[in-house]
Amino acid sequence: MKKYAFGVDIGGTTVKIGFFETNGTMLDKWEIKTNTANGGEAILGDIKASIEEKMAAVGITRDDVQGVGMGVPGPVTAEGVVKKCANLGWGEFNVQETATELFGMTVKAGNDANVASLGEMWMGGGKGYDNVVMVTLGTGVGAGVIIGGKMVHGTNGAGGEVGHMKVDDTETEVCGCGKTGCLEQYTSATGVVRLTKRGLAAGNVETSLTKLDEITCKDVFDAARDGDAFACGIVEKFGQVLGGTLANVAAVVDPQVFVIGGGVSKAGQILIDVVVKYFKAKAFHACENTQFALASLGNDAGMYGCAKMVIDA
Repeated sequence: MKKYAFGVDIGGTTVKIGFFETNGTMLDKWEIKTNTANGGEAILGDIKASIEEKMAAVGITRDDVQGVGMGVPGPVTAEGVVKKCANLGWGEFNVQETATELFGMTVKAGNDANVASLGEMWMGGGKGYDNVVMVTLGTGVGAGVIIGGKMVHGTNGAGGEVGHMKVDDTETEVCGCGKTGCLEQYTSATGVVRLTKRGLAAGNVETSLTKLDEITCKDVFDAARDGDAFACGIVEKFGQVLGGTLANVAAVVDPQVFVIGGGVSKAGQILIDVVVKYFKAKAFHACENTQFALASLGNDAGMYGCAKMVIDA
């Protein structure tokens, strides 16, 4: 008899829900609004209602569903305890237990970056490997560590917080986490723009980027691809910081592959090449040939990972 699973990726604005067969085939996906009013008290109820609506529409019961996997934008322990989710208004509570009771079926929960990594390992850029580190370069920098096919949660649900590894002791600007010199400040989309503006402010710079009213990360990589010397320098700095940091990560977890995702990864091969260059220069010799790949599931990675999490439960 066919079994099904739901993968639920909870974001601060929308909740993405995927309906899967347990072999990994996504049958449907949709979004509902994230209602963060009153400390996000309606979020789980809204998800339950949406899943039940889909089950009714396709004519399946709870007996046909292996469970629901949920990705949450905040630290989540291996036991499913959320350690505060500011974007949702949630404090500390066991979302896994609460949702299992509410939904009347098995629910597993994990950090959103971790489950996205699991999704890429299962059906994306990391397919074929079971020791994977995925780094998501977007507005911030998220990461997930998969060892032996299992997510590394850590004691406080903070396993894989690569974006907040300190990479510069001289930095004075404050990161969103409240500390200074974090990887996120240099290799996120906003970080690349920040480095670019800092370089331009130093003066005496010849670059096509000065013609733009508003500079984006994509503009910087595009200019570098076209041979703009200043933009090439920014991309080199990006690669030096990210490649060096991932060399340190490799010395700890020794993955088979680093999967690079998020909006910045759309730069493609120029990004992979510069990161690999600095990674190889700094990596412990046993890790020098670690593979690098681009993520391939895009915004669906979290849903795939959530489904995989409950299928494996």
